[in-house]
Amino acid sequence: MTQNIYDNPEFFAGYSRLGRSVEGLDGAAEWPMLRAMLPRMDGLRVVDLGCGFGWFCRWAVEQGADQVVGVDVSENMLARARAATSRPNVTYIQADLEQFDLPAAGFELAYSSLALHYIEHLERFLATIRQSLVPDGQLIFSVEHPIYTAPSNPGWVVDAKGAKTWPIDGYLIEGARRTDWLTRGVIKRHRTIAHYLNALIRNGFSINRIEEWGPDDSQIAARPELADELQRPPFLLVSATATT
Repeated sequence: MTQNIYDNPEFFAGYSRLGRSVEGLDGAAEWPMLRAMLPRMDGLRVVDLGCGFGWFCRWAVEQGADQVVGVDVSENMLARARAATSRPNVTYIQADLEQFDLPAAGFELAYSSLALHYIEHLERFLATIRQSLVPDGQLIFSVEHPIYTAPSNPGWVVDAKGAKTWPIDGYLIEGARRTDWLTRGVIKRHRTIAHYLNALIRNGFSINRIEEWGPDDSQIAARPELADELQRPPFLLVSATATT
């Protein structure tokens, strides 16, 4: 079962104060790159896996999606999502992404933002998504980059001159990583880039596009602190198509 850290009061309070929680998609620095990977929403049936506050669900229907289903394990997140959503063609479901099923050929697009690195049994999860997509349906997702998840104690190392580096250790040692982010004992799953891509291929997907997000000049000009992210990519973005 996926750790439901978002219903931890301390974690949820901290998460609710993040820019992406307050400003929505526009508060997520990787959103412009992720948005560029998406197809036109007109008439699509969409499932958002790990939908959180429902920002993407609402955006998709505003862009013309016919039906959107948001799935999340967190009661706190879904309560906020439902309170902010008035469209009748958006449905929210509380479910553990490790243990739920989706209707066969029920969607043209599966989307997931920063959720798959919490999934322990990735192969089953991808198989569930594949059977839920029509032929040539798309899966588009982001995860914390494996360079970011690899260290057993992630965080910047600052030398005597104030220069920052990001430690890269244990990259090829996959598995659970216990981190203290917003609260103690958050469990994430570290996998290599090759693991993600080969798991997609094994489960009936072809790879369309891979991006290792980093800030562009305009983002750094607006938020100078983002320059630190040039030291290592914090996010891996993937677009894949369900093969026939």
